[in-house]
Amino acid sequence: MTRVVVGEFLKGEKNPKIIGVGESPSLGMRRGYVVDAFALTKSIKNAVSMAEKSSGIKIKRAFVAVGGLTLRGESASGSAIISKADGEVTALDVNKAEVDAEENLNLNNKKVIQVSPVSFRLDAKEVLGRLEGMCGTKLEIKALFVTYSIQHLEDLLAAIADAGVETIDIVPTPVASSHITLTEKQKIVGVALVDIGHQTTSLSIFENGGLMSVHTFSIGSADITNDIALGLKITLEEAESLKLGNILQDHSKKKLDEIIEARLSDIFELIENHLKKIKRSELLPAGIIFVGGGSSIPNLAEFSKSALKLPSNIGTTDFFGNIKTKLRDSSWFATLGLVTSGRESGGYSEGGFRNLFKDLKNTIKSSIKQLMP
Repeated sequence: MTRVVVGEFLKGEKNPKIIGVGESPSLGMRRGYVVDAFALTKSIKNAVSMAEKSSGIKIKRAFVAVGGLTLRGESASGSAIISKADGEVTALDVNKAEVDAEENLNLNNKKVIQVSPVSFRLDAKEVLGRLEGMCGTKLEIKALFVTYSIQHLEDLLAAIADAGVETIDIVPTPVASSHITLTEKQKIVGVALVDIGHQTTSLSIFENGGLMSVHTFSIGSADITNDIALGLKITLEEAESLKLGNILQDHSKKKLDEIIEARLSDIFELIENHLKKIKRSELLPAGIIFVGGGSSIPNLAEFSKSALKLPSNIGTTDFFGNIKTKLRDSSWFATLGLVTSGRESGGYSEGGFRNLFKDLKNTIKSSIKQLMP
């Protein structure tokens, strides 16, 4: 689904007030790839139009969350010699170290959309906390670079522009979701955020307060629906209903559970293999938090605990307090997170979008104005 949320920041309030929403089936995309630009533009227009009607505001600019198969996290290290004569570390030195690390990446057909420092060393000693003001000779950095296919990013931005909306900044979908789903304590001790989407599943690891790994798998909740339809010889609509726990007559619950668990086992195996690769298997104290449309599958958390040997829960948010709303469905979390991520990251100010896409084709012109009135 293509989803749009319009928020308004009120003085003294922690969270913005949601004043408009819109959604439309995401036509023209498959596993994060744009396969029909015209159809995608129409989907975006429909969702934007719905949000404009409900909010009474003309939407001209927006933050955009991107996911899909080409969203990946790649680690790299870099270094910089401290530039000031007295050896004091400045923001310029940190930036030079980040640039050096990025130059060590193989960015063939990929674009960095976010940089997350993982660790710093000053004169071979690890530094925790603020670097600026410390003194030394050589600064080293290890960072996670979240990348996305240049071609598909251009296609997506073009479709958004053709829908009449300028992009302020790009935010990785799991990062946007984390703003309203994960607590700071979870991000510090170690937690996995698993987004089971329609066609893909993303795994993001947060540790020491920041993002340290991102990976996307080409399997999603639609694959479970397809398996149920084939296994029980029923329509996709009936299969979707069964997947979400609505038991229909004449169908064996035991067989249904076997079909669902078989596909979930495939997802968990991919997750476990990646956790082993980054040496975090069974080593995330805050466990796994599931979001996305696929997180609505009954008994998902229980099955995960057994398969992955980690605490497992379905993602929730205190974004709305006690108010009942359909937006509590975690498939909305990434879009809701965009509203807060702009202010938290300084994304409403000039620079981020222009610097990020300065070497892309001029698909759209960047905007530095605030999204909300």
